[in-house]
Amino acid sequence: MESRNHLYLVAGSGEGETPLNAFDRALLEAGIGDVNLVKVSSIVPPGWEVVKDRPTFRPGSLVPVVYIERTSHEAGQKIAVALAVGQGEDGFGVIMECEGSSGSEAEAMAVEMVRRAFQYRKKELMKVLTISAEHIVHKCGAVVAACAYGEWRL
Repeated sequence: MESRNHLYLVAGSGEGETPLNAFDRALLEAGIGDVNLVKVSSIVPPGWEVVKDRPTFRPGSLVPVVYIERTSHEAGQKIAVALAVGQGEDGFGVIMECEGSSGSEAEAMAVEMVRRAFQYRKKELMKVLTISAEHIVHKCGAVVAACAYGEWRL
């Protein structure tokens, strides 16, 4: 699949010796661990297609991404994050991120935030897609939910 003009919804979780190692493992599980993430705000350009496919970016690529992550050292704790993408008729959209006590709870809150964002813009919401990750911490755990924009070409 051509990576341009696609937004990839991905999620992952991981354990590590440190929060950064756990986050790295979560990114690897999500399929975006070997690229340079360029954090962007939460707007979807008109005409872009949102897919729940694993992206195939070249290692080291610059990839615009909206993401939420959470780490914890508390053994036994359940951590969860979610992301929702809402789009209107022309494909314009917004992305909202949330954390919660479960993936489904975080997804529901993110969807509600998308609905509100469309109300504020006086636009009709046509489609919502969600993705979440949850994890029970053993030593040091991390979760990530992301919306990666098709590979950025300078």
